[in-house]
Amino acid sequence: MSVSLQRRRLLGAAGAIATLGSLGAADALAQLNIEISGVGANQIPIALQPMAGTAQYRVDILRVVANDLSRTGDFRMVDAPAEASAEESVNPDFGQWRGKGANVLATGQLSRLADGRWEVRFYLYDAVQGSRLDEWVAAASEQNLRMLAHRIADRIYDKLTGLGGLFCSRLAYVVQHNPESFELIVADSDGANPAPALRSREPIISPAWSPDGRHLAYVSFEARKPVVYVHTVATGRRRVVANFRGNNSAPAFSPDGEHLAVALSRDGYTQIFMIKTDGSGVNRFSRSLAIDTEPVFSPDGKWLYFVSDRGGSPQIYRQALEGGTQAERVTFGTDYAVSPAINPAGTHMSYITRIDGRFRVAIMELATGQETILTGNDFDESPSFAPNGRMIVFASERNRKGVLGTVSIDGAVSAWLSTAAGDIREPTWGPLLA
Repeated sequence: MSVSLQRRRLLGAAGAIATLGSLGAADALAQLNIEISGVGANQIPIALQPMAGTAQYRVDILRVVANDLSRTGDFRMVDAPAEASAEESVNPDFGQWRGKGANVLATGQLSRLADGRWEVRFYLYDAVQGSRLDEWVAAASEQNLRMLAHRIADRIYDKLTGLGGLFCSRLAYVVQHNPESFELIVADSDGANPAPALRSREPIISPAWSPDGRHLAYVSFEARKPVVYVHTVATGRRRVVANFRGNNSAPAFSPDGEHLAVALSRDGYTQIFMIKTDGSGVNRFSRSLAIDTEPVFSPDGKWLYFVSDRGGSPQIYRQALEGGTQAERVTFGTDYAVSPAINPAGTHMSYITRIDGRFRVAIMELATGQETILTGNDFDESPSFAPNGRMIVFASERNRKGVLGTVSIDGAVSAWLSTAAGDIREPTWGPLLA
């Protein structure tokens, strides 16, 4: 059965607004509060029955999964309070679940191995047809158990929608605690397990993930000027990549991870340069008498998109990486367009546009130039696509406080991620983890 046919059969009625706070005892490290509004046009009614062993070990894998799926707006959660027995997990009573209104059931078994790791047996069922859609057995350490739950959410999401995964990934963002305290944070895709990659008394801006998710490039002002670094997340080691006269800013990794596009003012006006990730091989790319900045590569490595005011106002342009062609303007429907981000398929671009003095997230279909405004806020910035391109994370302001937001690419489902720790800025969504 095709994914599209399967999805149509499993769809149910639309739900209502959902609000998610702390994820419970198993998720005590989650420090971002999540508030979700809106639903997709069609929702799949799904029951996530706590796995056998949940009460014994006080670890609820499927609660993390439920929260992941809820953020997409594509699922309606059917109440499943009773924990499955080992027998029920492999031979569920489908009639019972159909009676509850569930078209899909997810459950499984949780156990502790002799070496201290967790073994998770996951099962996904079509409750309408009474068949098993997916099963997976995996083991994880205590530290990686939550990421394993995100991987289960990805399996469910991709199996039922065919749209790929997005949850088994990480966010990086900057938190400003006060005028002299900044942190670059790396967290799970839902904001859980936040850990500081860098602490500084000076601003940190423009973090960007490498394609393999192992490195972050960013700009730090700790030398009392903007300097570009590449930082290895697992070890904390980093190296200076661009520390030239003037500004060194806006790093972006090439699709092969071997080069950065950076904005440098060493020759006067800020222009785009290419540089290897070890800091060698510096070559100027753009040549204009304007400010060219905020570069981003197309996923196929053929184009570089960037912001320039060469036409009198900030607009987004693109230029072929090979062939010596001139830059061509991409945005026309606004007098202000900045911060381009290209989806993994290379078909759409998200950016920040200005409407009546308000800065909002927009998305454009690159083939047609059709633009859609996704948010109705006043101070949005820094959009970044999820690994499957179905959602966008961005920074904004609520109640005079910096927060993160997410929005689906059709604008139907949005969420706010906030913390009491400080103002959140500069988000970037990393790739799926291997």
